[in-house]
Amino acid sequence: MNDFRPPVIADDSLAQADAVRILCVLLVLRATISFRSVPRILGLFQSQTPRGGGWTPHFTSVINWSLRIGLGLLKQVAPITAPWMAIIDHSIDVGTKKALVVLRVPLAALAQRGFAIRLEDCQCIGLAIAETVNGATVARQLEATFSRAGPPAAITKDCDATLNKGVRLWMERAQISAPVIEDISHVMASALKAQFEHTAPYKRFTALTTQAAKALRQTDLAFLVPPKLRTKGRFLSIGKLARWGEKMLDRMAVKGRAKKGSVLARLRKALPGFSALRPFITTFAATAVTVSHVMATLKNKGLDSDTGAQCRDLAEGLPANSVVRQRLLAWLDRHHAIQREFTELPLIVSSDIIESLFGHFKYILERSPQADMNRTTLLLPALCGNPDPDTLANALAQTSHHDLAQWEAQHIPYTLRKRRAAFLAENQSQKPGNSAPE
Repeated sequence: MNDFRPPVIADDSLAQADAVRILCVLLVLRATISFRSVPRILGLFQSQTPRGGGWTPHFTSVINWSLRIGLGLLKQVAPITAPWMAIIDHSIDVGTKKALVVLRVPLAALAQRGFAIRLEDCQCIGLAIAETVNGATVARQLEATFSRAGPPAAITKDCDATLNKGVRLWMERAQISAPVIEDISHVMASALKAQFEHTAPYKRFTALTTQAAKALRQTDLAFLVPPKLRTKGRFLSIGKLARWGEKMLDRMAVKGRAKKGSVLARLRKALPGFSALRPFITTFAATAVTVSHVMATLKNKGLDSDTGAQCRDLAEGLPANSVVRQRLLAWLDRHHAIQREFTELPLIVSSDIIESLFGHFKYILERSPQADMNRTTLLLPALCGNPDPDTLANALAQTSHHDLAQWEAQHIPYTLRKRRAAFLAENQSQKPGNSAPE
């Protein structure tokens, strides 16, 4: 009997294979390209190099390597000595599930960078996917996260009631009291909504913009279509619409009858009665511009004595009865007191970095006809920080495909794709309860 002996692979071949794996992952993480594009780009470079040839992995291998690294980085979370704050937020609903993400950011990150923090300043220390989301589930997820990472010095989040309750329950159970910073974007969006949404001029203004969009979109004046109003969180980006309205007022402020067929005549037809809304649009735009200046200042520089004074001056430029003015001043008083008592460093008062993280995540993933939260969310930890190739290689080596399968079975028991495949499997009609009535 002949003994079978596997071929011996040279150490340099193994090293080359490891280098290819890390290069593939870096193309996804740093070049922000899709998984399917990696083999194409790698193959193109290999075909154009003098030596040619080389190993081009399948895109599914690139997916598995990237997710294993994400899981490996998540498993390596441990307490740190430098003071840090947690930024928490939920993703929007994807399929039937949401993802709760917890980022760790050193308190000194904003001061060291000198402007708004980036993903490389953050570490993803918590990732939980759930179909049922309430205060109790959030509290359990935070407890699991902070038991590994240690308690944060402060927490920044939006004004969502579920997150509010979850943070409060976690503090009660852990017997910890940490400052809670309300995200300035959501506070300002809520104030704009309270001041304008239920007024007749605002309703007329938004109705006209919707009407104008329909009238102009398929014409040569499509470049004047107003910014689209979001279904959810529309007041987070309402400033663009307000500035559009103000500019359109200026272009339409021409006395007398417009020449038939002219741009002005067509605009007046698409926006009947628009000029009569001038008092409202002027106030609306001025308020939105003030809010934009406030958020730009606080997001880029944080909250301290100087930025607080700048934002206070901006707020006091609004009318005394303005809801936005009142809520902004109250927020500044409350959070400036936190900042003075808590730290001498500028205070991070925005959770936008998580929105940026989800934006990178969605850009990398290819569009799917059955979008759902699945194991690809493990890419989120790998998109944070700035891990070097050695760190990535170590995370990959310490996390096997079996670990990945176990994590998926524990955290994502089903996906829409799996349910569809099971439902459409062969011989479904022969199973009890699936036969049609006679």
